[in-house]
Amino acid sequence: MSELFQAALEAIIHRNKEAMGRLLGGGITSDDPLCGLIEAARYSLDSGGKRVRATLGYWAAAAVTSDTLPATDYASCALELIHTYSLIHDDLPAMDDDDLRRGKPSLHKAYDEATAILVGDGLQAKAFELLADAPELSAQQRIAMVKVLAKAAGPAGMVGGQFIDIQATDSDISLEQLKAMHSLKTGALIRASLALGGIAAGASEAQLAALDNYGTHIGLAFQVVDDILDVEGDTATLGKTQGKDSEANKPTYVKLMGLKGAKAEAQRLLADALEALNGFGESADLLRDLARYIVERDR
Repeated sequence: MSELFQAALEAIIHRNKEAMGRLLGGGITSDDPLCGLIEAARYSLDSGGKRVRATLGYWAAAAVTSDTLPATDYASCALELIHTYSLIHDDLPAMDDDDLRRGKPSLHKAYDEATAILVGDGLQAKAFELLADAPELSAQQRIAMVKVLAKAAGPAGMVGGQFIDIQATDSDISLEQLKAMHSLKTGALIRASLALGGIAAGASEAQLAALDNYGTHIGLAFQVVDDILDVEGDTATLGKTQGKDSEANKPTYVKLMGLKGAKAEAQRLLADALEALNGFGESADLLRDLARYIVERDR
């Protein structure tokens, strides 16, 4: 990863963190009955993470326009809220039952299960409130963003993919079924991230289609690399329990394709993602670099 890209990534993550603090400030005091709920939410939101989805939202907009758009702060924060809620619920004992997330105890371990459920519910609702409040956009743009995110986060997207994943534990599924599952569980929100940035920037239908094509490939690549890291990574670097998927006998790309085959698949998906951006000029270079980062990362 080049120093220039590293600096750009750190800057956009800082922008998202600053926007998150500003948009979720709330003014809750220590004697407020909701103080504990807000504190628990911040425990998860402030615990790091790669913020890939938020970054995709910002850089999709940048690929379309050079204008600095306040609405992308709202969109990218909404994406991070949905992603964080999904991780909180994913770690619960009834789901993946993981005690570690982003290098810290999972929220239900740091607090309790009821708090974790309620925090996740609250973050999900807040995400759509932010999209409805996004400034300098038309009503049509706001509605379009709400629809995109709702579909990506619901039964036709992330939730549906998670359901299939749970049902597939201890069972044999084909490679095509695995890809279909991850196109929902992981890929849907990644594609939505690009769509939200594009919509906020006023992208054309052709530009939105190109961004969606890019997202389709990079979303699958992200999951393939996750499966590789579940085998090759270590808990300290990953910030979550290494080998968890193998231990739970979940279907993975490594299990179906072998380690060498999974690595080749990640490189193929990267090439296809880069090709999808051919219609953009230098304005999409950060998206190109981000695709490489996703495939080459170690956590």
